[in-house]
Amino acid sequence: MKKVFFLLTLLWLSHTGWAQTAYQPTVENRKAREQFQDEKFGIFLHWGLYSMLARGEWVMHNEDIDCREYAKLAQAFYPSRFNADAWVKAIRDGGAKYITITTRHHDGFSLFKTATSTYNSVDGTPFKRDIIKELAEACARYGVKLHLYYSHLDWGREDYPQGRTGNGTGRDKTKANWPSYYRFMNTQLTELLTHYGPVGAIWFDGWWDHDSDAKPFDWQLPEQYALIHQLQPQCLIGNNHHQTPYAGEDIQIFERDLPGENKAGLSGQSIGQLPLESCQTINDHWGYSITDNRYKTPKALIQMLVRAAGKNANLLLNIGPEPNGDLPTLALDRLQAIGEWLKQYGTTIYNTRGGLVAPHDWGVSTQRGNQLFIHILDCPDKSLFIPLGGRKVKRAVTFATGEALKFTPTGDGITLHLGQAPTAIDHVVTLTL
Repeated sequence: MKKVFFLLTLLWLSHTGWAQTAYQPTVENRKAREQFQDEKFGIFLHWGLYSMLARGEWVMHNEDIDCREYAKLAQAFYPSRFNADAWVKAIRDGGAKYITITTRHHDGFSLFKTATSTYNSVDGTPFKRDIIKELAEACARYGVKLHLYYSHLDWGREDYPQGRTGNGTGRDKTKANWPSYYRFMNTQLTELLTHYGPVGAIWFDGWWDHDSDAKPFDWQLPEQYALIHQLQPQCLIGNNHHQTPYAGEDIQIFERDLPGENKAGLSGQSIGQLPLESCQTINDHWGYSITDNRYKTPKALIQMLVRAAGKNANLLLNIGPEPNGDLPTLALDRLQAIGEWLKQYGTTIYNTRGGLVAPHDWGVSTQRGNQLFIHILDCPDKSLFIPLGGRKVKRAVTFATGEALKFTPTGDGITLHLGQAPTAIDHVVTLTL
């Protein structure tokens, strides 16, 4: 009752202007931002009722499945092989520092116990287990941070004002009630931020559902963001809206793209001053797809992580768990390969920032203090010019062996003499400035 009273009070204060003041991150929040940038690598998990159909997380929308028929999937939701410790250990051993899990995706099903509805993994399924609770406890045991994905839209609830997706799911548009739906979301967010220990971030998705409305849709983000920061000041907020960040956000997200590239056409926004995160799929889907074996190679994934770090961004790599609760074997194989690579080269990734050498076709740079790590990903030559803006180099060594490397001052940089064209996934040279 006290939490409900607090929520209602906070919402009242927001409407009287309390939450409209300029967002000023707390000391705890600023520290969390720095730690987030240090972590560099996270794993995204898309898991829910849609996994049972094994055709991706948008199956309800893509196939115009009636929301009442879709909801019947909950009666058979029993992922008997789900083991939170096994998931978190595999992810930790893969070198990831945090997990982002879909607490509630666009289909509206919640992977946690909630007072707002019985449509959840505890009250609405024979499994009767709180997935988020078990993951939170496992994350605490293994030293992995927990981030929570939360959908702003809902293809099943009739009080959600329908946007441009999920219009074939059989909802009655006349029953839309934004105040009701907004209260529902904020109640669930309060539950997530008060029942599961420290939360590293809330990762929103779905803003774009109303991006083509004739009249701009008011998501009331300032009030919602204020609620989150009030409940857990250190909790970061990211929103996958494909826009320049709004006040109150702490992370800028780029979907299926590295910052500034927009190859997938979803992330054309300008790069701001917030910590950056690039979310990518390990194969072609976010949610489990039984026919999707198009897994990226270990080389492609490692180089994706390196390029993200060189652009001063984290990589959030997605895995779609199977309906029985297992992580796919191919995904585990890729995780193991990334983890083995990070055991050797993690020093050049973790706790670094994008280096003074801008990204090039040949690779990127990362930096920590006066150590500049040159990541050579694609160089067919025995030598490579490194532009340094006139900075002097005291020493150059091959990171893997520690052997000194010859270099020649050239113009405003140096030419590295590599001996032979690099063939490694990432040939790293450490420059001491």
